[in-house]
Amino acid sequence: MKILRFIAIALTGFIGGLSAIFLINKTEQGIESVETKVSYQVPATITRTVMSEASPVQQHTYGTTQYVDLRSAAQKTVESVVHIQTMSRGKAYLVNPFEYYFGAAPRIREYPGAQGSGSGVIVTPDGYIVTNNHVIEGSSNIKVVLSNKKEYDATLIGRDPETDIALLKIEADSLQAITFGNSDNIELGEWVLAVGNPYNLTSTVTAGIISATSRPLSDKKMSFETFIQTDAAINPGNSGGALVNMYGDLIGINTAIQSPTGSYSGYSFAIPANVAKRVVEDILQYGASQKAALNISIIELTPAAARQLGIDLKEGIYVAEAIRGGAADLAGIETGDIITKIGNREIREFANLKEELNKARPGDRVDIELYRNGQKIIVTATLKNAYTNN
Repeated sequence: MKILRFIAIALTGFIGGLSAIFLINKTEQGIESVETKVSYQVPATITRTVMSEASPVQQHTYGTTQYVDLRSAAQKTVESVVHIQTMSRGKAYLVNPFEYYFGAAPRIREYPGAQGSGSGVIVTPDGYIVTNNHVIEGSSNIKVVLSNKKEYDATLIGRDPETDIALLKIEADSLQAITFGNSDNIELGEWVLAVGNPYNLTSTVTAGIISATSRPLSDKKMSFETFIQTDAAINPGNSGGALVNMYGDLIGINTAIQSPTGSYSGYSFAIPANVAKRVVEDILQYGASQKAALNISIIELTPAAARQLGIDLKEGIYVAEAIRGGAADLAGIETGDIITKIGNREIREFANLKEELNKARPGDRVDIELYRNGQKIIVTATLKNAYTNN
């Protein structure tokens, strides 16, 4: 019996040992397959792609979510944005009553006036700088401070109050000029950076998205009506600074905020880069901005206006009058036509029309899509000069 019991115990131990060896081998194989599987999956689900210097955007993918790295755009733009400091001079009229009685003219004494500050964007390596007209308006002295703290006296080359754009020049070379982007290609939700000098805090960068395009403002002081709206923080001192896309390309000139306090409240507005570029080129070529015109009186279509006019279209520009001899009249546009597109741009409201004209120059030929008696017609108009009608 003892021998049988010993044999049973030995046999049981032998079988248990074989089972343990089998399980260990299977576990090791499982670990190897898991390790192989993990080492294969990690590169597929966690990737990091760095784009070329021409498009310095870093995109990170974690699972199914993408993150955009804006550091390259910020570093690129900061060197192209300058701090503008202005000084205006006041005048005091000194009158001696005795001299005045005998016809002597009053003497004029100048005294230091108000100081101001804003931002500007370097647009050429040899020192041309674009800013807002309201930043430098009324100034007798303009100083430009680069991101490396070098200071220069600036000369006003020209300005356009209607678009709130001004062009300055400093005597410098080899500057870091910004790259102009195409503001026609921006999209809602696109990431942007605002770079400027709010409250004299130099080279400040804030981020946000495009909230709206062709946005008019209900501000009687501003005649420009086609702003880019963003939620990037802009404060006093940011005016004239750069709004750039994630590549660091200029898409707007930061200009205004809408706020009950005068400080950022979530809404900021920039002049599209295509408009600023056209004004700068006009100033350099003609000495002043050239305003293009179609020479028409219009009604912006809304559902209520459409019902009143008895037409089916609910959006577009209704031509109330094509002024005789004007650009529209010579192109064959008639009273009652409805403009729906200029070039490739859909015209749904007055702001769309005005933006297209702000980007154009007198003499430009534009294709205009319109509806007449329910039929689509395309005509080509040669834009006139709004100031001279030539």
